[in-house]
Amino acid sequence: MATASREDRDRRRLGLTLVALLLVALNLRPALTSVSPVLQRIGESLALSPAMLGLLTTLPVLCLGLAAPVAPRAARRLGAERAVLAALLVLALALLVRPYTGTPGLFAGTALAGGCIGVLGVLLPGLVKRDFPERVSAMTGLYTMTLCLGAATAAGATEPLRLILGEAWRGALALWLIPALAAAVIWGLQPRAPAAATRHAGPRTRLMRDSLAWQVTLFMGSQSALAYSVFGWLPTILADRGLAPVTAGLALSCSILVQLISALAAPALGARMRDQRAVSAGVMALVMIGVAGCIFAPLASVWLWIAILGLGQGGSFAMGLTLIAVRARDADTAADLSAMAQGVGYMLAAAGPLLVGLLHEAFGGWRAVGVALCLIAAASMILGLGAGRRAWVGGTDAA
Repeated sequence: MATASREDRDRRRLGLTLVALLLVALNLRPALTSVSPVLQRIGESLALSPAMLGLLTTLPVLCLGLAAPVAPRAARRLGAERAVLAALLVLALALLVRPYTGTPGLFAGTALAGGCIGVLGVLLPGLVKRDFPERVSAMTGLYTMTLCLGAATAAGATEPLRLILGEAWRGALALWLIPALAAAVIWGLQPRAPAAATRHAGPRTRLMRDSLAWQVTLFMGSQSALAYSVFGWLPTILADRGLAPVTAGLALSCSILVQLISALAAPALGARMRDQRAVSAGVMALVMIGVAGCIFAPLASVWLWIAILGLGQGGSFAMGLTLIAVRARDADTAADLSAMAQGVGYMLAAAGPLLVGLLHEAFGGWRAVGVALCLIAAASMILGLGAGRRAWVGGTDAA
């Protein structure tokens, strides 16, 4: 009876942990994707130049990378659970501050929100590895699917919220602190997990000198650069090609929604295979096909390419997170690899939209941009073949 009772408690604890993890994942993109629908109104309200608006969209992605190394240190000092709770509370504060404190507060709040999301994004793969060691791929798929849902919801709901509230844009942005507070409450209610025994003694893996760790990192970085380039520029590209601006924005929302399918399916498929090479390279091939179709194919077929692009990008981000978890021996190594992969990865991702803008300005069109994005996708396919092989960081083949 005591054993059955203990098992029931463990199941309830894991169930609450699952709900809390998914609520945290839901908050990892709204702070970013809620800005673009009202970007023009922000610029008009605060008299911001196009360059300043470009910085506003790039800043949170840059801060995702800059804050990533902070996460493992915070976890060691506070514990992973307290570090997540603190990041959620600061995220909610940043979302409250940024609409109502003028231009300095807008930029400071946006940077702080990006940093909090960077910390959360690094900590979650290690917690998944710790609490769900036998279901890493399935949990990563659910986590990524929820993240995409949060991104799509914020992108699609911010402008309607602005119209309902009858404000210029401030209330619509501030409302996204509510999901962050809800996640903080649920996260704080979960019982603390028992401490896990250390599986491997000896010195910590020097990830910066590990070739497999770099392959995982560069795969994460290259697919993130493509993702943020598409997110930042796809509506403009399609509008320049002849779609109505509203339709072009809808195309981006549809692409994000399609990601829900592959975000869940790609890790599940990878878990059924001996390694993740085929899935990692395959989803990047879909991204390449989708990008090329959106830029080069006849406009009448654009919805086909939008769907393919969404499938590729949902799967590529999910596989990036999955590779962090499955290439690490334990939760501590997963947290360190997550910090490296997402720290460097989001620094690269911040350069992606900037590169698109520079190429467009230099060549006066989108063909050079299309070629560059396809080359990045091809490089990411090669990196996926390396990062997806069955091995652990540190040079040891997995069992």
